[in-house]
Amino acid sequence: MDPATAPRITLLDGFSLRLGGSGPGTAVGVLPHGVQRLVAHLCLTERSARAAIAGHLWPDVPEEHAHGSLRSALWRLHKTVPGLIETSRNAMRLAPGVRVDIRELRDWARGALDPRLGADDVVVPPAELRGDLLPGWYDDWVLLERERLRQLLMHSLEAMAVKLTDAGRHGEALQVAYSAARLEPLRESAHRTVVRVHLAEGNVAEARRAYDLFRELLADELGVVPSDQMARMIPEIPRPRRSSRPAQGDGVG
Repeated sequence: MDPATAPRITLLDGFSLRLGGSGPGTAVGVLPHGVQRLVAHLCLTERSARAAIAGHLWPDVPEEHAHGSLRSALWRLHKTVPGLIETSRNAMRLAPGVRVDIRELRDWARGALDPRLGADDVVVPPAELRGDLLPGWYDDWVLLERERLRQLLMHSLEAMAVKLTDAGRHGEALQVAYSAARLEPLRESAHRTVVRVHLAEGNVAEARRAYDLFRELLADELGVVPSDQMARMIPEIPRPRRSSRPAQGDGVG
């Protein structure tokens, strides 16, 4: 399948399916929710057995009914977007070449977490790869994958910020570190990364300010304090020494 014309599926910040083209592509009309769930499941699981898909998508109905619902969803999908899914007697998968945003996120995360790659080898991910997986969907398989992707994104952003810091690209590193902190404001490792960037720039006062803001947030929200590991990062800020000489005009007259 030609990448320039391949369909693209997005699951972050909501489900959408666009047919390919050199630009943003053409959005497919609203698919029935059962069809969306089938496509999303295949995006997340690569290749699956038919029985497993039916059981995951329709867990509360008899097996025969679940398989009937799967056949109906497949028929509707083939009618709307033929060729999107490859099927065999016992399994199915997305057709090769179909682009999926969460797969792009995983590819980026592998590079960000690879210690062999430096900042010049990995680009900062675009904002559209930082959203929540299928918000408003509460299937167990979605909830588990949503949390897994959230953790993957936060670890990867923190690792990317460190790579940028080591490369001396402190402004970019700070933006990436704050992106991680915004995803989970109570996550200490993200705030430690922010402090690390400030210290690498020599901005001790900024590092102390970032630490104090996080300490206040923890106290307000959880009633706890930052770990000793984070506290040890903060050096004492030297205070200006007050001169012992009297100021001009302060002599005794």
